[in-house]
Amino acid sequence: MNNPIPVMEKRSFLKWFLEKYQLKRRECAWLLNFLMSDDVLMERVHFVENAEHCPKALMISAGDVDQVPFAFHKHRHVTMDAEKSFHDIRLNRNEDIYIQLNFKEKQSLPEYAAVLEDNPYLPENAVEQSVNELLAELVLDESLRRSQMEALEGKIDTALLQKDREAFLDLSRQYSDLKALDS
Repeated sequence: MNNPIPVMEKRSFLKWFLEKYQLKRRECAWLLNFLMSDDVLMERVHFVENAEHCPKALMISAGDVDQVPFAFHKHRHVTMDAEKSFHDIRLNRNEDIYIQLNFKEKQSLPEYAAVLEDNPYLPENAVEQSVNELLAELVLDESLRRSQMEALEGKIDTALLQKDREAFLDLSRQYSDLKALDS
């Protein structure tokens, strides 16, 4: 870690977080309070994104997001048992602990940004892979949109031939909505 975050700053953040957010599982609050109570452990705590790539990680979710409530990753083994993670942390105090907190709008909060660190375990191609996935999704969306527009054009022609004014107006509105996505 290039710029270690001071223990007091991490502790203040966790206090703020626990006051502001309701966690999906109360054992998570208990676990975070345990970490806050020990300066040695808090020195080993790192707040990161994509913690599943780290050797030892806690993933904890607030009630306002649709993600797994709790997961403990250690050397590619995963458990949802908070008690097992507690015992591992207590018995292996010399190991770094990477914590991923899942809560709404976290990227826009200065409190979170102040303690967030770069994840040193991210695969080098993770960013490139994300960009490629995004591009593939955009191409697929555009292809689907064009296919829907072509289908609507055929239905509009049929409505015109059948002199079905109501269908024509409805289909034309749908076509206009899809066309608007083009700009």
